[in-house]
Amino acid sequence: MIVATAGHIDHGKTTLVKALTGVDTDRLPEEKARGISIDLGFAYWKLADGDTIGFVDVPGHERFIRNMLAGVCGIDYVMLIVAADDGVMPQTIEHLHIVDLLNVTRGIAVITKTDRVAPERVTEVTAAVRALLAPTALASISVLPVSATNGDGVPALRDELAAAAKAHSNREHTGRHFRYAIDRAFSVAGSGTVVTGTVFNGVIASGDKLMLSPRGLEVRVRAIQKQGRAAQQAVAGERCALNLGGVDLAQVGRGDWAVAPAVHAPTQRLDVRLQVLASEAQPLKHWTPVHLHLGTADITARISSRRGASIAPGASALVQLIADRPLAALHGDRFIVRDQSAAHTIGGGTVIDPFAPAARRHTEARAAQLAALAQAEPGAALAALLACSPAGIDLAQFERTFNLTPERIDPLVHQGDAVTVGKEQRVALPRATVHAIKQRLLEALARFHRDSPQSLGADAEAQRKALAPALAATTFSALLRELADEHKIEVSGSLVRLPQHVATANPADDKMWQSVKPVLDAAGFNVPPLRELAPAANVKEAMLKDFLHRKSRTGEVIRVTPERFYPRATLAQLAAIAQAVAQAAPGGQFTAAQFRDASGIGRGLAIEILECLDRLGVTQRLGDARKMRKDFVPILGAATAPPAPAAVAPNPAAKPDPQAQRRAPLPDIKR
Repeated sequence: MIVATAGHIDHGKTTLVKALTGVDTDRLPEEKARGISIDLGFAYWKLADGDTIGFVDVPGHERFIRNMLAGVCGIDYVMLIVAADDGVMPQTIEHLHIVDLLNVTRGIAVITKTDRVAPERVTEVTAAVRALLAPTALASISVLPVSATNGDGVPALRDELAAAAKAHSNREHTGRHFRYAIDRAFSVAGSGTVVTGTVFNGVIASGDKLMLSPRGLEVRVRAIQKQGRAAQQAVAGERCALNLGGVDLAQVGRGDWAVAPAVHAPTQRLDVRLQVLASEAQPLKHWTPVHLHLGTADITARISSRRGASIAPGASALVQLIADRPLAALHGDRFIVRDQSAAHTIGGGTVIDPFAPAARRHTEARAAQLAALAQAEPGAALAALLACSPAGIDLAQFERTFNLTPERIDPLVHQGDAVTVGKEQRVALPRATVHAIKQRLLEALARFHRDSPQSLGADAEAQRKALAPALAATTFSALLRELADEHKIEVSGSLVRLPQHVATANPADDKMWQSVKPVLDAAGFNVPPLRELAPAANVKEAMLKDFLHRKSRTGEVIRVTPERFYPRATLAQLAAIAQAVAQAAPGGQFTAAQFRDASGIGRGLAIEILECLDRLGVTQRLGDARKMRKDFVPILGAATAPPAPAAVAPNPAAKPDPQAQRRAPLPDIKR
């Protein structure tokens, strides 16, 4: 359990901590000389049952409120200390306001220096403290009179603290990434840079890699110390020191966070719920400059209120904090705002969306999303967001916002009756919504094919705009992939169609095919280009080109070049010839010339066909040669290589052809 002191200067905070722990938390020479605390001090008290209470002693002077705020972030328990002689003082009030705004709900009020006053004065101060606590979350805490000088009340205080530590429930650390607020940095000879701070979430172990946020520096944990002793790990709710490698002392300090890389996400816009103190004299105006204290950081910022409205003293409102420089923050973080001169506390509250958008802030949809994000439990927030987010929920962003590991998010999606769409960019959508979109798409494609039978398919982007305009294109594409994996649709480039759709299955195309097919079959291996094929089939070239491109989608014809289409069976025969040539060639590698000679077609056409077989994965080019890459039968169908072209009787006057002399007869291939 981490306990922080709070109270006015010279009310005995440091003396009381020393009486409890035996440790003088004033470590600076200036503190010793002046007799006041200037910076944070730390001490530990080991209980009889083995538990440890960590004390953060904060300065009480108004000039050092900044240091005090760094010390009370992440605490579990507060000791509000009021001196019996002085009674309630300005910093008593301000410190109480701060711990109340930080939602510290457990603690004890201690009336110190009781040996200096009469019992009646102790009773009077006790009543004043009770009245001060009444409107806060600490209204029901005990008020205990103590004298650190003569020891009166100290045993009773120890008993109270021990009981509180026993009842303290440790913070959840599983399912959350590591976050650690740095409150001090120094250098140790032989070790390098060391930081101290509080573990907000997760677990850290020696050797782990972290990011310094918001600086963006990668560091490695060389060693861990807890209570001055080496430790293997530290968990949420503990104070510890980390020896960091990869960073110089000048590159790290109070205000930084050491976090798991997954939650390093600097931001400058925060949507928050801001509570203005009732003691404020004037309403808080739009665009008021403030000091924002979050974690151990102190950053200047401005308050942007909804539609420029003012916030009355004692009221709360949703506002946006716009920081002057990047900071690290996540959902649920508590913060304090002080005035521009850092003279007094204005209010504080809770971070709702640490990655707030700059646009569309005042729409009804955004208001509904903020109401959903305001839920403390991530499961409830996710369920509420699903109901008001037509585009779905970016799960990576949601995980980062709530500091959840991927293993933690999957059960939440399932519990919310939602599904995850996509892999690289995961989006959660209600299960019913996904089912409805898929069903509407199948129905729309059926109508499209009925109305446009010659079309190869519907444009996917047009379908998205018509059926699910709120979805991002990547999310809609992921839904298409799911349907394709289920064999309910086919996706080809930007087009989508039903599997049973054939773009040429209509009377007009059937008639054209009856004219074209005989010409293609008669051409054998020397299929003519479109400019020659069109007049031979008595069809206009433009119409024929469109038809054959659509026909190629069925696989009945294969596009060898944009101007030349082969029947599938014919191309299978050519592939069989290539296979026969490869089997007869040394090492299975053959040239385009060998394929040309074996097929009896011209060199240019032979190269076009081989390049087509390369694209289909049947052959593979290796420099000037090729080899068979795959069996062509599963790709093109079974075929037998025809006999080699008949040899022409040699002319005695002609010179011998060395190529012809080396040419070997091709074996028959039957499948």
